[in-house]
Amino acid sequence: MTARRWLYLVCSAAPPVLRIEGMVELLTRAGWEVVLIATPTAASWVDLDTIGTRTGCLVRVAARPPGEDMSLPRADAVVAAPLTFNTINKWAAGFSDSVALGVLNELLSADVPILAAPCVKALLRAHPAYDESITRLTAARVKVLDPDAITGRGPDGLATFDWRFIADELARLTG
Repeated sequence: MTARRWLYLVCSAAPPVLRIEGMVELLTRAGWEVVLIATPTAASWVDLDTIGTRTGCLVRVAARPPGEDMSLPRADAVVAAPLTFNTINKWAAGFSDSVALGVLNELLSADVPILAAPCVKALLRAHPAYDESITRLTAARVKVLDPDAITGRGPDGLATFDWRFIADELARLTG
């Protein structure tokens, strides 16, 4: 029997999160057991309970109360997608004001492959804090994807991600 491989899919509130279920399904078909961890705003944009029920993935948004045993399985890899300008900069600076950021910060120091997929418009990518944050995360061995390589536009005009491309990059990173 093959050991279970656990992947933390950490998402923040950028438009590609509206289609996060597609990524969960891709990861599951690739043999991953998925833990979907969302920022509070991302959680307000999608029905995480329904996604969890349909896909069988674990879902987390809030910290567990003291004394309650709801610990997560140990992550074998992390995909942080989509990541907003705010989340990237907070993560690089070490802020842990949500479960999602706390998990990213903890795993940054662990020997776990991390793939980050920013959803940040060009104007914000020109901000000096963004470049500094990407440099810091890359130095910590985070594989950061180029937003232009993974972002498109849906029929509604909102940003979408090429989830297949991201899943393929994960396979290369963890292969």
